Amino acid sequence: MYLIRGTQNIDLFISKYKDIELIATIGNFDGLHLGHQHIIQNMQKDAEENNWQKLVIFTEPHAKEFFAESLGTEEEKPPRIFPWSEKVKKLKELEVEFSFFLNFNNLLRSMTPETFIKEVLSRLSIKKIVIGDDFRFGANREGDFTFLKNWGDENNILIEKTETFSMHDQRVSSTRIRECLIAGDFKGAKELLGRPFTFNGKVVYGQQLGTQLGVPTANLWLPKNKLPIAGVYIVKVEAEGNIYGGIANMGTRPTVDGQNPVLEVHILDYSGSLYGKKITVEFLEKVRDEKKFSGLDELKEQIFKDISTARQYFS
Repeated sequence: MYLIRGTQNIDLFISKYKDIELIATIGNFDGLHLGHQHIIQNMQKDAEENNWQKLVIFTEPHAKEFFAESLGTEEEKPPRIFPWSEKVKKLKELEVEFSFFLNFNNLLRSMTPETFIKEVLSRLSIKKIVIGDDFRFGANREGDFTFLKNWGDENNILIEKTETFSMHDQRVSSTRIRECLIAGDFKGAKELLGRPFTFNGKVVYGQQLGTQLGVPTANLWLPKNKLPIAGVYIVKVEAEGNIYGGIANMGTRPTVDGQNPVLEVHILDYSGSLYGKKITVEFLEKVRDEKKFSGLDELKEQIFKDISTARQYFS
């Protein structure tokens, strides 16, 4: 899959693929859930019939994340189902030929719908655009389906609005998935995502506190995006081609006065070093919320209780 990184690279893309005709969709696509997959699958049918290639245009960060950072209201940032790098990986798995990373910044947020069309859409050889039923674009979200449809009619470009994708009479959305994850409902999230909720990350060096307590952990590098999980969880870990059970803590570790969120995983019955390697953590069940203990002895006692809970789960 070819990734266009920003409007400054459109000309490079055009020079490489000047004869390619595209069917495109635009959105945030956090989680690439079943609703998103439904759009891409429908695009595939059109692509095959017309010899088009699929293009997914997505923005990073999410608009609400951008405004929360700009206003200094970090607590209002919506949790992210996964980081943009994972989004690109999933798009590739869905056999999308091209994706377009649009940085949501002051320049993009202030673009009028007319400017967005001129600077982005009109420069690409797009023959059809498929959008969700709630899609809006441009400064103050002034652009809507009707605006895009009028432009498409004038330029012989098909504009199509997809119907709401529902399960159990409820709309499948990233918001619903976040609510499931925050509540620890991983079965519900899996149903909406069409796959288990996982976090894929590189193991980095931490404070070695787990090793000191006799419970070595793999600390995963976290993106700056806020994740929709917090607490202690039973997990399944894929590492070095093998699957293990485990117990994970996602939080700031208040007992040792931690400041920044850390995801640390104790992998059951694993011996070896994973530093610098990527592992995938699948969240299965929430055990408890994170809490501040009176000291390291009480913390250690609780960790061993959590490990025992995980062993019972897998037995």
